[in-house]
Amino acid sequence: MHKCMRIFSLIESQKWFTFDGRQRLCHPLPSVRVGHMWVQIMFKTSGGRRPKKKTYYRVNELDRVMELQKKPSLILRLKSIIQSQKNQCLLLRDLEKEVGFVQKWNFMGIIEKYPSIFRVTGGNRTPPMVMLAEKADKVALEESEARAQMEPILVKTLRKLLMLSVDCMLPLETIQLIENELGLPSDFEQSLVPKYPQFFSVKDVNGRTFLQLENWDSSLAVTAREERLVHEGVLTSKVQARILKDGNYVGPFAFQLRYPAGFRPNVNYLKEVQKWQKMEFPSPYLNARRFELADPKAQKRVVAVLHEFLSLTMEKRLTSGQIDAFHSEFRLPARLLLCLIKHHGIFYITNKGARSTVILKEAYDGSTLICKCPLLLFRDKFVELTGRRGIDSCIGLPSS
Repeated sequence: MHKCMRIFSLIESQKWFTFDGRQRLCHPLPSVRVGHMWVQIMFKTSGGRRPKKKTYYRVNELDRVMELQKKPSLILRLKSIIQSQKNQCLLLRDLEKEVGFVQKWNFMGIIEKYPSIFRVTGGNRTPPMVMLAEKADKVALEESEARAQMEPILVKTLRKLLMLSVDCMLPLETIQLIENELGLPSDFEQSLVPKYPQFFSVKDVNGRTFLQLENWDSSLAVTAREERLVHEGVLTSKVQARILKDGNYVGPFAFQLRYPAGFRPNVNYLKEVQKWQKMEFPSPYLNARRFELADPKAQKRVVAVLHEFLSLTMEKRLTSGQIDAFHSEFRLPARLLLCLIKHHGIFYITNKGARSTVILKEAYDGSTLICKCPLLLFRDKFVELTGRRGIDSCIGLPSS
């Protein structure tokens, strides 16, 4: 049974769908929105027979990652709002101004449910207000120490992010789209960048403000994947590696693969994966202009760029919209979603939450992030005041 899958944006014409150079009758399946992209799968007619659908296997543990973040994100946001107030307290009547009418009720539920974190005072002639409870206030004081520990990590992350781009410079507004995911303070362009003139400069190009890398450092042009291989002794080992049945290969150009439990690859599929795992490819830190995307090695390099990009974030995940914002700077392929789906042993796309999110599979053990930076460890400690336990240990490679 012959079938064809194409991914296109809403504005693209369906007349592009041809087979063997000629127009053929295709029956479209219903369109499905995935983040900022529209996906439509079209199959060639099969003489009345029902075409076999492509299946994208869900990973419940990774879907659960997004579910587990809902309440903690509300708690941490309300904490930040309270701390930003002049008197470290927020009038309940002003809550709507900060979060909007709809979200206000979610925050009111959080305040009522967790008196161990949020304390409401006032009444009679005094308007009710919310502040941090005594124990929560003490834990919140530890955030400044966590931020201080994060600073060298953030400087390194910003330098590597700029080194990934084709011109070693990125629009400030683009970096701001992922500042929370990187762990950057909201005013990093004033509080962090000027402290390191030897690494960064800010320049105006055609009316846009860019952050530019001042000096290239070859010691930073090492990916998280390569650091893991060094840590595991793979690059120094002289023992000939063998291909495992799940497609994993202990070699210098291999990626960690984690296929979902329901996925059963056939022999031909595994042969192609094995061939791809052994294939050499250029470093993500080399200028992308040097390579033709049609080259299989350059295509594998794109996977390495996405892998490294996600590895630079605190929780090893970004929304599809955030990744697409770096499309031109990282020279990502036009059919980015198709690339992510094709390499579903490395990346996972979940539609749980408000937006579709791309997760780096190897960074998680079930629903738990394996390695956490100081800021995430602080956030875990603060959220534990609700009675919810977090993981305080860091397994694997260090973040810095």
